[in-house]
Amino acid sequence: MKHAAALSSSSPARFLSRFLPVVFVALAAAAAHADDYGDVNALLRQGKAAEALAKADAYIAGKPRDPQMRFLRGVILTEQGKQAEATAAFTQLTQDFPELPEPYNNLAALYAGQSQFDKARAALEMAVKLNPNYATAHENLGDVYARLAGQSYGRAQQLESGNSTVAPKIALIRQLFAAPASGTLPAAPAEPRKPVRR
Repeated sequence: MKHAAALSSSSPARFLSRFLPVVFVALAAAAAHADDYGDVNALLRQGKAAEALAKADAYIAGKPRDPQMRFLRGVILTEQGKQAEATAAFTQLTQDFPELPEPYNNLAALYAGQSQFDKARAALEMAVKLNPNYATAHENLGDVYARLAGQSYGRAQQLESGNSTVAPKIALIRQLFAAPASGTLPAAPAEPRKPVRR
């Protein structure tokens, strides 16, 4: 599943001011934050996830309500394979900033990676409810629905092994997730796909 790369432009980072000097200060502060985000991203791209996490944690210690860096921290934890911590980070973001769809998407990717497709579906449905134009979440939701369909077909086959209509459906689902043609579908059924990174 795809993870979100960044928070949407509707995130709570708007500068409204009636005084020009305050605007310049705010813009300078935003540029400084952009450098911090860039530094953390650069460390992560260089394979220095531990350093990126330390820098993100230091930043968050001073600005605990910053959704962008907290989101990036969740991405770092995911990259480090710290699934429980990443899940906690994205869950907390959905509670503190319920209007942001990206944390729901990344949370769904973590759930799907653990074959918790019902939880992934619920998170993705929230993401598309918040942003009906969120293509990544729609694609991920389609993948989750296909996984859930595969589970239901498998259960139907267990319950009625003589049912000749179920086997071709299971084969189609397996083929869908094994197809390397697009290069985006995973080979393993539970492998998370399409994380959105910052």
